[in-house]
Amino acid sequence: MTVTETTDTRTDTCAAPPQGDRRPDGKDKYTISEVAALTGLTAHTLRWYERIGLMPHIDRSHTGQRRYTNRDLDWLALVGKLRLTGMPVADMVRYAELVRAGDHTYAERFELLRTTREDVLARIAELQGTLAVLDRKISFYADAGRALASERA
Repeated sequence: MTVTETTDTRTDTCAAPPQGDRRPDGKDKYTISEVAALTGLTAHTLRWYERIGLMPHIDRSHTGQRRYTNRDLDWLALVGKLRLTGMPVADMVRYAELVRAGDHTYAERFELLRTTREDVLARIAELQGTLAVLDRKISFYADAGRALASERA
């Protein structure tokens, strides 16, 4: 069972919404360069994702070229979101393995995502504190700039 076989975009609310340049299902065979253009990832990164098990087996054409589908694009969108959370690559690979393993891994997937969510919330709180410091400094310099301007006038 592959990741894309267990990631049904009709019921998986974590899947990315369809992107504008995507082809209809059934006619959705993309080359690695097309996927790179659609996702912003390099061909090297896409090959690496496949090599480490983060991507499922990618179909190949009769000439051996990779052929990605819309489901692969959905999976890459999820992987991109997981990357943005700061989730380590090893945890992303573990998540992919759990998805491939089937429904009996829901509890483990839940725990992995819940822990990641807690980490994201902690980072957001830290960034909000940092933003408050920046806002105070910006306010200070704005006030100082107005004071200097009024003294010169």
